[in-house]
Amino acid sequence: MFEILQFPVDFGEIFIPPGLDVPKPRVLPEFKRLAHGLRSSNISILDAKTFYIPNLHYDGAGPDAYFWVGNGSEPNIMGTKVPNELGSLDPLRGYQGEDIEIQLPGNLTVYDIDWLAVWCVEYRHNFGHVYIPKDLDVPPALGQTKIATTTTTSSVITQPTSKPANVNCKELLRGKLNVMWEVMDDFIVIELVGRIREDQYMAFGISGSHGHPQMIGADVVVAFYDRRQRRFRAEDYYMSSLAQCDGKLGVCPDERIGGKNDVEILSGDRSHGVTKIKYRRLLQTNEAVNDRAYPLDRQISVIAAIGPLNSRDEANAHSHTGTEVTVDDVQIDFASKNDHTCTDALDSFREEDGPEPWPSRTILGEKTITARIGPTGGKRGYTPITGHPSWGIAWYMNDLLIPEIYVERGQTYTFIVEGGDETTQPAKYHPLYITSSHEGGYGQLTEAQKRRETVYAGVEYDADGYAYPTAAGRYCEWKHKTIDRSAEIATFDEYKKTLQLSCDDPNGQPAYLNWTVVDETPDLVYYQCFTHRNLGWKIHVVNAGETSKISGSHGLYGSVSSTVLYTLLLLALVPGLFALLPLPPRGF
Repeated sequence: MFEILQFPVDFGEIFIPPGLDVPKPRVLPEFKRLAHGLRSSNISILDAKTFYIPNLHYDGAGPDAYFWVGNGSEPNIMGTKVPNELGSLDPLRGYQGEDIEIQLPGNLTVYDIDWLAVWCVEYRHNFGHVYIPKDLDVPPALGQTKIATTTTTSSVITQPTSKPANVNCKELLRGKLNVMWEVMDDFIVIELVGRIREDQYMAFGISGSHGHPQMIGADVVVAFYDRRQRRFRAEDYYMSSLAQCDGKLGVCPDERIGGKNDVEILSGDRSHGVTKIKYRRLLQTNEAVNDRAYPLDRQISVIAAIGPLNSRDEANAHSHTGTEVTVDDVQIDFASKNDHTCTDALDSFREEDGPEPWPSRTILGEKTITARIGPTGGKRGYTPITGHPSWGIAWYMNDLLIPEIYVERGQTYTFIVEGGDETTQPAKYHPLYITSSHEGGYGQLTEAQKRRETVYAGVEYDADGYAYPTAAGRYCEWKHKTIDRSAEIATFDEYKKTLQLSCDDPNGQPAYLNWTVVDETPDLVYYQCFTHRNLGWKIHVVNAGETSKISGSHGLYGSVSSTVLYTLLLLALVPGLFALLPLPPRGF
C-alpha cells in the first residue's frame, strides 16, 4: 500500500456521466378497494423484493387471506403467498392505518410478477390489488441483482396450493400431525401435515428401538417455517440423549455434530393454521452413525413430536402428555402402496381452546325480513354455528347474523334484499334465493348439480332455460368500525356495537323477494346467495298457526336456541307429550 501511495498507478477507471438515471424506488397507486375494507395510500416498490404499503386498512375478517403475487391480467389462483411484515405466513390480521414493509419470498422479484393483491386462498376471492408496471428500474435487493447467475437458483420449490400426490397416510398425533409417504427410486418422499404455530416444529423419523417409541438413538427430521429467513426448512437430526444439543451430544442437527443435512426440501405451505412440508432423503445415506436406513422389506417403528423452537431455530423440549409426542408403538411399512388410515382433515379440525361460539339467533312471526351483508363473526360466528367454512361475509337477516327463521305454510313473506346488484363486482353481488341446499351458490353449479337442488323462490328462467336471480338490490353491509374483534367479545349484541351499516348508494333501491310458502314445502329449507356458497342458514317451515303457539305473540326474535324452540314446538303440537315424559328420580 505504501508503494502504491508513493508511486500512484491507475489500475483502471470508470466515468460517471452527468445526469445518470440511477435505479430508484417506484411509486404505485393504492390498493383497489374491492372487499373487507381494504385500502391504502400509494404503494412504493423500494427495491426488487420490497413493497412499502402505507396507511393500510383491512378488517381482518377474511378466513384465509394473504398478500398474494402472480402473473396474468388480474389476481388468480396461480399465485404465491407473500409473508406479512413479520415474516409470517399466518392469515392476515386486521390493519388500522399501519405502515408496513413486505418482502417477496425466495428468489422472486418484482420483475417476475404482474400484480400484488390481498387474496383469500380458500374462496379464491380478490379483496383488492395493484398492478406492477413493466418499465421498472428499481434498486436490486440486498444480495441480488437483475443478472441471473448459476448460484441464484433455489432447490426449494414452493407450491402454495399443491395437494400431496401420494396416497399413503398415517395419523401420528390425533388432530395435530399426519404423515404421507412414497418411495421414488432411491429416495423416500415424506410430507408432514401438522396443526402447529409458526414458532413450533414438527418432527418425524425412525424410533431408536423397534417395538416401542424411543427418542434416544432416533433418526428424525425436524420441519418448520423459518420466519427470519422466510422459508420452509427440514433439518436432519440425531438424538444421542434427551438433553438440549451442546454441539456434541443431545437432540442435535446432524450438521452441528459433524454430519450433514441429508434432507432435501421440496415444498412448503401454511394455511388455516396447518403447515405442510414435503421433503426427501435417500433410503440409505452414507452416514452410518447419524442416519438410519429406511427398510422396504418390513415394518419399522417410527416416532413423531410437536414442540417449540428455540432462539437458534432448533428443536426444544416438547411436552410428554401424549398429545404432542407418540406414546404408543406406531409402525409403518414404507414399501406399502395404498396404506391410507388418516381420518381427519387437519384444516377442518376444531381447536379445543377456541372461543365459545355465539348462540344461534331466531326470527319468529315476522312477515317482512331485511337481508343485508355483514361479517361472519370469526371463530364465534358463522363457521361454529353452521359447521361450514365461510369466506368472511354472511347474511344479516333483520340485522342478525344468520338467524334461524320460522315460517308457516300458506303465508306470504317479503324479504327486502340489499345484497348488491353490481354484476361486474362479485364482492358486491349477492342475490338472495330460497333453496334446498345448505351451501347455496346456484349460479356456480353445473346443469347436473342444479337438477339435484330445489329452488323455492328468488330464481326465474329465461326463454333459453337459463336461470337468473330476481332479488339483489343496492349493496348494504355491516362493516367493522376498526378491525374484527369477535375473538374478544362474548356476545353478538356487544359485537354488533363494533359494526356500522354502510350502503353504497343512498338513493339506491332494495329488491323485494315475495315468497308464498306452499303446503308441499319441506320442513327445512335455506336462504342463500345465488352467486356464492355459504352465506346463509336455516328456514324452518311449520304449519299455519304453529309459530304463535311457540312465541305467544308475533314479532319475537332473539337469542333463543334452536333446541329450546324445537322442544317448545313439539310440546305445542302434541299437548299430551309432556305427560309422557319420564319424571326425574327423587334424591341422589
